Amino acid sequence: MNTVAICGVGLIGGSFALALRKAGFQRKIIGVSSPATVQKALALGVIDEALPLSEAAAAADLIYLSQPISQILDTLDVLETDAIVTDAGSTKAVICERARKLKRFVGGHPMAGKESRGVEHADADLFRGRPYVLTSREPQLENWIERFGARLVILDPIQHDQQVAFVSHLPQLLSTTLAALLSGKENIAGPAAADLTRLALSPYDIWRDIFSTNAEPIDAALGVFIARLEEVRAQLRSSELEAVFSQAAASARALRSK
Repeated sequence: MNTVAICGVGLIGGSFALALRKAGFQRKIIGVSSPATVQKALALGVIDEALPLSEAAAAADLIYLSQPISQILDTLDVLETDAIVTDAGSTKAVICERARKLKRFVGGHPMAGKESRGVEHADADLFRGRPYVLTSREPQLENWIERFGARLVILDPIQHDQQVAFVSHLPQLLSTTLAALLSGKENIAGPAAADLTRLALSPYDIWRDIFSTNAEPIDAALGVFIARLEEVRAQLRSSELEAVFSQAAASARALRSK
């Protein structure tokens, strides 16, 4: 692999570039983004060159789409290449369907991120120790992801979207809803409220595309959660709630051991 093109050189795309370099990639990395973003990425040494999409695609062996989902879909509509193409979108079914015309597309989703956006926050170790989902096998790509120190997970697009609805999209909605509910009560809130509302700092423009492309699985996850919350509500004055705490603590410990 001699040349990598990154479309969307922000936090994730920039981190992918830095992770490649740290893992030993010594060839060219091209950035495709807005003029301001690529200038910043060049100044930070994240990319070697900035080109328009058509020129970058013609030169690349691997094309990494790390834009918002709507922009990934737009890029797939015009992209023509025989290179390996992968993405970092948070939903997979719609993206993988749109990419069917490409010969070597592999859907991807690194389960990593920060509240801060932009290439200036890119981190070579962002993916280390975190799950990195691919929707099909691709040895070259898998090799680099494993060299990043990420935990490779293979899931088909439908499985991915159903699972992330619970582990990613539902937590975002819960945090956002709680933060909105706590408006006006901030003066007496302690660390618990701050911890639980951390995700509410995420911008809506990122999540809008996620909700629109994964609405059915998210709706199902919300339904399961609401039903479970009603069970907890019914158990509020009962010792049965102790079992819920025990199960939840075991699950919380398992999440932190990953």
